[in-house]
Amino acid sequence: MSRNLLYVVLILSLMSTSCMKWDYGDDMEDFDASGAGLFITNEGNFQYGNATLSYYDPSTNTVQNEVFFRANGMKLGDTAQSMCVYGDKGWIVVNNSHVIFAIDLNTFKEVGRIENLPSPRYIHFVNDEKAYVTQIWDNRIFVVNPKTYSITGQIEVPGMTMESGSTEQMVQYGKYVFCNCWSYQNRIIKIDTEIDRVVGELTVGIQPTSLVIDKYDRMWTVTDGGYEGSPYGYEAPALFCIDAATFKIEKQFKFRLNDTPSEIQLNGTRDTLYWINRDIWRMDVTAERIPVRPFLEYRDTKYYGLTVNPANSEVYVADAIDYQQQGIIYRYTPQGQMIDEFYVGITPGAFCWK
Repeated sequence: MSRNLLYVVLILSLMSTSCMKWDYGDDMEDFDASGAGLFITNEGNFQYGNATLSYYDPSTNTVQNEVFFRANGMKLGDTAQSMCVYGDKGWIVVNNSHVIFAIDLNTFKEVGRIENLPSPRYIHFVNDEKAYVTQIWDNRIFVVNPKTYSITGQIEVPGMTMESGSTEQMVQYGKYVFCNCWSYQNRIIKIDTEIDRVVGELTVGIQPTSLVIDKYDRMWTVTDGGYEGSPYGYEAPALFCIDAATFKIEKQFKFRLNDTPSEIQLNGTRDTLYWINRDIWRMDVTAERIPVRPFLEYRDTKYYGLTVNPANSEVYVADAIDYQQQGIIYRYTPQGQMIDEFYVGITPGAFCWK
């Protein structure tokens, strides 16, 4: 979900809780999507319960929309935030429906669910029997057992309140999981997975929005700088490079005050960074300065999501258009030439490769 929209919609979420009823329908389709492919989670509109899941086959240039609904005969829920693959399952985090669905990667049918999560954002798997689930506007990271689909514990984040904090994306280095703290925060936290406890923190800029780790075991995060009039402050956004072993900042690249960088991504070899800042930008992880020309120029629309195919470095960009109609996905070669474009659901925000 867009950071600008979150300030409004999360206030509404404190006053009204989305209520979904999950019942399997009689009209269910059979899918067999074997081979490599791309899932797209479409957020839908907040509190409308119209989130959907799309699936794209790059080998045939074909897209199937609303595959969760079609395979299970029931709606996905309200605000599909993220998705990841672990083992032979896809895990779909549905933020405002407080649930994570596990689905079969080929048939798209539900095989399990984790319920009663306050406001889940991302899931990270530590091992077969432990995963962490971050939350928006909550001072807890939930510990879950993927085998039993149950909540088994929680990790309290020091210095964070239920009303003014959130945890977002996670990466792992050795036994430590690192997580960026976004809303009204300026930290990366370090979690010891053996004791499920925060054991360190690093101050970066205001509101780090994403987190990846490159081939040299260096973490990258980009901050949005807050917003004008924010009680937490307002500053120029920045891109940070952090050594995972020492947990210290190695490099910092500053943007202009009115820039809006987001969606840091890596290619398959983890040696090239991509991000959105109006245009689409690309930079080698060893570079000493931000490039002066974008990889893909702005198309007078709303770039909202970004991913890079780990197999061939093709770039996919999600266009939310106006957040009301079906969004578009643009597919480019590593040289920036368009290969394909296709319609998905409302507000496409995140991608997941299988």
